[in-house]
Amino acid sequence: MEHGEPEDDGRAQVAGVAESADVMAAVSALDRSQRAGEAAAAAAVAAGETPPPSEAAEQDLTAAAFFDVDNTMMVGASIFHFARGLAARKFFTTSDLAGFAWQQLKFRVGGREDKTGIAGHRDTALSFVAGRPVEEVVELGEEIYDELMADRIWAGTRALAQMHLDAGQRVWLVTATPVELALIIARRLGLTGALGTVAESVDGHYTGRLVGEILHGPAKAHAVRALAVTEGLDLRRCTAYSDSVNDVPMLSAVGTAVAVNPDSELRDVAKEQGWQIRDFRTGRRAARIGVPSVLGAGALAGAVAAGVAYRKR
Repeated sequence: MEHGEPEDDGRAQVAGVAESADVMAAVSALDRSQRAGEAAAAAAVAAGETPPPSEAAEQDLTAAAFFDVDNTMMVGASIFHFARGLAARKFFTTSDLAGFAWQQLKFRVGGREDKTGIAGHRDTALSFVAGRPVEEVVELGEEIYDELMADRIWAGTRALAQMHLDAGQRVWLVTATPVELALIIARRLGLTGALGTVAESVDGHYTGRLVGEILHGPAKAHAVRALAVTEGLDLRRCTAYSDSVNDVPMLSAVGTAVAVNPDSELRDVAKEQGWQIRDFRTGRRAARIGVPSVLGAGALAGAVAAGVAYRKR
């Protein structure tokens, strides 16, 4: 026993160091998540708002609605459609697109990745626009929306958003997609604005780094809360819509949560919590949507990469 005690002490010290490292990593992740949320809210406020919700409706300034984009407001992943449009314009190389598609696929399928996976995705998320003028990317976003996204809006979800606008409430998109693209989508749909991932820029050019991290999971909830403080919203009177279990933090931050085209995990949570469920997918069973749809998006991006390579040959 006497010989074993120092060894046990050593194990305890190692365990203590590991535990401290985990705590520090968790604190760091929380800090990045909060920074991402605050940056998204600040960007939304700075962008201003579209015209009032409805000229005929009395303005309800303390209530609002928050809509996720991918598979909630739009069929598929907006960032994939954006990447397809950029690839068609030879904005980046085939290898860039393939790597980007793989990172996006891991991120969306994994959902709750380990710390290493999240960090890796954060570091590469917008590396393909590094050095590019912000204005150029925004202009391309306008074109790509018309070409690849306008026809992919769920009519049912759009009607829900209009219901809030007609009630005099403001409506924001909340998405992991770059805020510039998110604002384009919001403007085209006549919504108030958007909370999205904020990419760092210097002198009007992207650095390829993010402010905080991707607006995903808890970061969305931070963004909604930060915007509520700035805009004087009463979150108990607000509504949030999403398809993914990853957005439970955002859905839980408001008074009314609605699962739209939910994945199987969110459907279970919604039933447990008594949340509303709306499914606008026709011809398919809801249980079969989710990961398969993401895999399809990944395969589509891969097909685009192959097409680019073919054109180069």
